[in-house]
Amino acid sequence: MVSPGVNHAIGRVGAMATQSLYRRFRPRKFSELYGQEHVVRALRNSVINGREGQAYLFSGPRGTGKTTTARILAKVLNCVSPADGEPCCECDSCRAVEAGTSYDVLELDAASNNGVQEIRDIIESASLSSPGRHRVFILDEVHMLTKGAEAALLKTLEEPPEHVVFVLATTDPQKVSETIRSRVQHLQFHLLPVAELEKYVRFVIKEAALDVNDESLAMVLRQGAGSARDTLSALEIVVSGGAEPEAAHTTDELIDALAAKDQGRVLAAVAQAMQLGRDPRTFTEDVVRTMRDSFLSVLAPELVQLPAARVEVIAGRARSLGNRTIVRVMEVLGQTLVEMRHAPDARLLLEVAMVRLTSSELDGSSDALVGRIAALEERVAQLAAHGVSSLPPPPVDPSTGRARIGGRAAGTGRDTSSPVQRPAETPKAAESTPPKSDAPAPAPAPDAAPASGSGDPARVWPQIVDSLKPIAKAYFKTASVESVTDNVVTVRIPQNMPLEKANEQAPVLTEVLRRMCGAKYSVSLVKDQTGATERPAPVVKKTIVDVVADDVFAPVDPADILDEEVSEDNSLDTLREFFPEGHVEEAPPKGKKK
Repeated sequence: MVSPGVNHAIGRVGAMATQSLYRRFRPRKFSELYGQEHVVRALRNSVINGREGQAYLFSGPRGTGKTTTARILAKVLNCVSPADGEPCCECDSCRAVEAGTSYDVLELDAASNNGVQEIRDIIESASLSSPGRHRVFILDEVHMLTKGAEAALLKTLEEPPEHVVFVLATTDPQKVSETIRSRVQHLQFHLLPVAELEKYVRFVIKEAALDVNDESLAMVLRQGAGSARDTLSALEIVVSGGAEPEAAHTTDELIDALAAKDQGRVLAAVAQAMQLGRDPRTFTEDVVRTMRDSFLSVLAPELVQLPAARVEVIAGRARSLGNRTIVRVMEVLGQTLVEMRHAPDARLLLEVAMVRLTSSELDGSSDALVGRIAALEERVAQLAAHGVSSLPPPPVDPSTGRARIGGRAAGTGRDTSSPVQRPAETPKAAESTPPKSDAPAPAPAPDAAPASGSGDPARVWPQIVDSLKPIAKAYFKTASVESVTDNVVTVRIPQNMPLEKANEQAPVLTEVLRRMCGAKYSVSLVKDQTGATERPAPVVKKTIVDVVADDVFAPVDPADILDEEVSEDNSLDTLREFFPEGHVEEAPPKGKKK
């Protein structure tokens, strides 16, 4: 935003205001170049030592000073009184180069003059003499030359006349043929760091007597994105009052809407940008560029070419979005930019992409599914951090010892779809609602606290037995909890189970019991004595001898005449009768083969 005094500042500069800022403040010497010290050092040293190259290739992004540097090199090569590798900018040769009327410098736009005939004209004029010491040919956008034009230029680049210097400039050096690149000295120009670019812009503001506040300066640096020419063009728009403050905030509003997963808000941000005159494609490119800066602001802040205050702002948004979401946004919008090339309505594609990014249910791609899984994992981790690790076990049916079907829903009467765990029962509630059982259970002692795990031992006894090791499980599968008193769990084992062997497995039972019900319980094993006292005396069936002895006239059942069990001797006698030549051998002990 520009203060009201800017109009007076523009009026003070007079007629110079009709010329664009980047032309008025174009560097005239190597020392005036910002952010290209490696290029300046190489060129100045070559001029000072008299080792000028006959062909150079300047490559780099737009607005970084390639053509300007080529003109400075042309001036110093023909300057009458150069000093320390710098042109004087006062002699007739330097003035002619700056005015574009020098016979020693020929500039050609290879984008519009890319044919073979134009290159032949250059070759013919290269052989002619010139007033200065060197004749400099500047070919801009050399990667636009046709194959035939490149072939015509090769021989001249390899063996040019002694007074000729070629300077080729391009924004895409990969499209320049290898044969040309092998014949030139390649110097790469870089985007200006934020510190250098801000220094340059403040210098221009001071020299042009402009009044620009810090907010507008930050917006200018952000729009310039490291290009000196683009930054001065953005500054000129801000100074002329053509930049609305809302236009600079639509991108941030859109990113905030993406972080909030608000579909209505994100569509409103797109609509606001379109109402401000933003082109859908350029607006999408701006969002992708901002997302890239956000991604780098977290991983490598030194790589972000933005002011420090701006880096902190986008870093906060990056942390709220998460790296996975940022990468997803860049991938989706990158594909949308490709589809916009032939789309009749680019805005519709942008809106569809934004809805997909804010609603995972509408995106069935594998990346969206991975994102949903990651969100679930993050939710589980948050629940675990707050002490909610899992749902409580379902109620157990005492008659069967198994989980009651629909027990949790029937017991709570609430929606079980919520992942939040119900608070544990208080000691008073646990004492007032004893577990149901067929046999009356003794009341717990007043000082006995309930289990801090899944429940008291009597209720979760089936789960405890299932968690035991196989040997211990065999001993306690038919056992039951007799009582829980003073944190001592009394386990009743059957009469036919040896107590000594069961005591050997008691530590295993204690460990599982403490893990599931709390570390305060211990185990005491007792044997079931009810079977010995209440078991009826065995019924002894009288044999036929006893019956006849009691009463010789008692009726005799014919079935009693035959013995139910056949003795081993009778069986052997029967076998010997059928197999007189056979003999009987004792069976070998178990585990040994005969």
